[in-house]
This record gives sequence, C-alpha cells and structure tokens, in this order.
Amino acid sequence: MSNLFGTDGIRGRVSLDTCDDEGALECIVDGRMLTPQLMKLLGEALGRCLPEEGEGSQVVIGWDDRPHNATLAAWLTLGFHASNCEVVHIGCVSTPMLHYGVLETNSRLGCMITASHNPVEDSGIKVFDAHGRKSMPAYETLVSETAYSLAQEDREIDEVDRKAWMKPDSEHSVNHAAWLERRLALLQPIFESSFPSNALLLDSSKGHASHWLTTWLQKQGLSIEEVSQDAPAMNDGCGAGELSPGQSWTWDELNASGHLLIQSLTTQGVGTLLGAALDGDGDRCLLVRETNDGVEVVDGDDIADAVLRACPKAWKVAASIESNLKLLSNIEEDANMQGFETAVGDRWLSHALAPYVPHQEQQPLLFGIEDSGHIVLPSPHPSDANHWSLVGDGAMTLLLALLAFESAGTDSMRKGWKKRLSVKNPNRWMWDGRNELADTVEGMVRTHLELAGDVGNWQRMGLEGESNLMLIRCQFNGMDVSFGLRNSGTQEKTSISLRFSEPEPGFDAMLLMRSVQNLLLRTFNPVAY
Repeated sequence: MSNLFGTDGIRGRVSLDTCDDEGALECIVDGRMLTPQLMKLLGEALGRCLPEEGEGSQVVIGWDDRPHNATLAAWLTLGFHASNCEVVHIGCVSTPMLHYGVLETNSRLGCMITASHNPVEDSGIKVFDAHGRKSMPAYETLVSETAYSLAQEDREIDEVDRKAWMKPDSEHSVNHAAWLERRLALLQPIFESSFPSNALLLDSSKGHASHWLTTWLQKQGLSIEEVSQDAPAMNDGCGAGELSPGQSWTWDELNASGHLLIQSLTTQGVGTLLGAALDGDGDRCLLVRETNDGVEVVDGDDIADAVLRACPKAWKVAASIESNLKLLSNIEEDANMQGFETAVGDRWLSHALAPYVPHQEQQPLLFGIEDSGHIVLPSPHPSDANHWSLVGDGAMTLLLALLAFESAGTDSMRKGWKKRLSVKNPNRWMWDGRNELADTVEGMVRTHLELAGDVGNWQRMGLEGESNLMLIRCQFNGMDVSFGLRNSGTQEKTSISLRFSEPEPGFDAMLLMRSVQNLLLRTFNPVAY
C-alpha cells in the first residue's frame, strides 16, 4: 500500500476516463493520474475517518479555477454522501478561504480541490481539520489505508442516488475581502506605516484572486494593476510558481524571461518594489524588486527579514529547512526572539507555532516562513475575537510585505549562500535517507568539505515530517553548514539543498552539489549512464 498524500495533499494530472476503485488507485500511484473515481473513493475514506476533534459530520468543499474542478467536486461530494456526511459547497475560492470556510461553517473537515502552482492540467486535494489546519501524516496514512480497504469492497450506488448525492446539502459564501480588511486593521498598527505610493503590478497567476484582489487593493489606496488576465491559462507563464528564490534578470533579459509579470516591469528606481506574484490557489506570494541593472525576486526570507527589521519585537518564527541560514542565525542571536526550524510545507510551520498561539484580542507576534513565499500568520476566528488560527494567505502576505518594507526600507539582509538542485526520475523510491545510498552521499559531502577546509560538529539527522530526509549539519571554516536531500512531496523529483551561513563558501560548492546530483542520476538510471 502506498501513502496517497505528499507534502501538501494529493496532486495529479486529471483524467476523466472511467475506472473502478482499484484502477483509480493505480492511476494516481503509478501514473500520477487523478480521476473522478479517486475523488469519490477519497470522499468515502475521509468520511469514514473524520478527525477526532470537532462535532457532527459536516464537511465543506471548495475548488479553484481549473477546468474540471467542479466535476471533481461533485464526485468528492458523492463519496462523502456515501459515508453519511453532510456536504457544504463554498464554490470557486482560494485555498485560504477554504480554511476560513471550515471555521465559519463550524465544519468537521474541509477539502480544497487544487494543485496549487502545478500546471492547469493537474488537480488535487488539500485536507483541513476543524481548526482549519492542514492534515498531518498519521491521519493521511489512515485515510490512505481506508481507501485501499474500501477498494476491495463490493459497493454499488444506483443511478438515482448517484445523481442526488453529487449535489451538496447546502451552499455557503465566504468573503475574502472582508476577512482581509479585518486582518489588516489588526496588523497595520504593529508597523505604524502606510502602503507605498509607487505603481505596482500584480500577477495572481490567473487564479481566483485575479477576479477581485486588484480592485480591493486599489480601494486601500494602492496604485496597482493585474497582469495575469493575459496568460493562456492558470500558472502558464505567470504567477509565483514560475518564479524561484534568488532569480534575477537584467533589463535586457526581461523580455526573454517568458513570465508575464517580469516582462511587464519598468524602472522606478533601485530598491523599489515593482510587482508581486501569487500562486494559482492564492496561498503564496513573491515580490520583485529593482536592482542596479535589472530586477530580482524578493522571497519569503526577504519578507521575514523586513518584518523583523521593521518591528524588532519578541517574535516567534518558524522557518523551513530551505530558508536562509543567515536569517536563522539572526533570529537565534536576538534574545527577544525564538526560532524553530521545520520540515518543508506550511503545515509544519503551523505545527511548530500552534503551542504558542495566545488567547487575546491583539495580533500575536508569530509567523512562519518558507522561501517560496508561503508565510503563515495568525488569523482571528470568525466568531471569537480572542481565538486565533494559523493560515498562509498570499494576499495577506502581500499586505504584510508592503507594510514591512515601507517601514524598514527595501535593503535586504546580508544573505548566506544557498542553492538547490533536483533529480527528476521515477526511481526516486531508491532514496529513503537511511540506506546505503544515503551513506554514500554523506561520505561524498564530508570528503568534499574536508578537502576544502576545517570541518567540525558533524551531525546527520532527520526531522519530523520528512520521512526520507537526510539532513547534515556541521561547521566549515567557522560557518554553519546545512546539507539536505529529500524526495519532493509535490513533484516527481529528489531535491538537493546546500546552505552556508556566509555568502561565500570559500570553495566550489556547486561542484559538490553536481557530484551528488550525478551520483543520484547514475543510481536512478544506470542504463542511461
């Protein structure tokens, strides 16, 4: 049996071909194909495995703008009804609004049908509990086991029931703009700043935010224009999913970038924030800033640095293992702040911060960061002013970043060195972080470092939430070093990460990364080499 879930739910290319339950499981596991039958099966499994917290059997379903998502929602609804659940639809929304919808409807479970920044041909599902928190591995394993068990049962639904059960029991409307206004009123006093006056471009990845966010931001006093309406499709040549931390372009390179936002930028002065990009389901945001000779991506680490400079208070900060080591060391060196390093995925940011969420009316000083632009912030409960949840919302991240940079200035922190490489291959199952291949990689990393300088405090470890992660920590010539190797939970690739706390490693660190990459390529595809 395979766990059907990755780092952030289930994702696959949509196929509307008919199949049985066992075929649906084979399609998603072996071919990354997501079928209506799989959605029905997941609805049944989730309905039989409702989380312990919460009351009743009501579930809420939302979806993004992908072409087949309404159909997939109907099949998911069918599955929930087969498990005697009551189903509420909130329609086409962003992922953070599914979080809000769970809380506002007091539902036991929430499901968002999306594939985030993946191509528009893909779709998937993200699962939320009664507190609006994303599902955790133990629960996902239980749901997967239940789905496999159900696939062995002989279950039939007659045609009359099928048509009726595909419809929701009720519908509910959620108002993202009203939620943002409430959150902005709580957050803005912390920074004691206003929004910038210069013109900005917004790229909402042709997702749900492209229908309304620009108009709302203009009402807040921002001079802003949406550009993604000209994209061929969601996430196609647009959005945060097409941008990467560390990317930069000269002015001459902009037109060749193939990215709508980047192509549309014009000079306004060095250091000026020129634009922002959300991902397709609206839970991430990256910005773009003018440099001496072009533009560069402002990532989640940059945003976090601006927040801490603009408001140097007793923050508690969670950061993933892909965040810049210099940012983490800055947090550790500040006696007023507390930092936590987590696995990749915003659910782990929320997991680390959840014990510190207070019961109060004031905005809690908590946030979680991923360099991909996923920023987790406390959000007030719809019906309890003293109760807070944790959620990543690209629109709120944009507001946070604009306030922080306007107060702190646009200068970025002195960053450490950080690079990522990947190996795309279906044989990534050969990596588990603990086997002989992992031992070989560890030896290769250590040899490269020892040949280049002094190495000390060597540690090889894992991390909660990353079952196949090999994380190496050490000191190299007085610098903090972190090497990580893991299978991606959202794409068919194995990711290699190397970080130094200083901007210059003092040796050819890319040679080390390429050596590991080539080793994996040879191991995964021996015939090709």
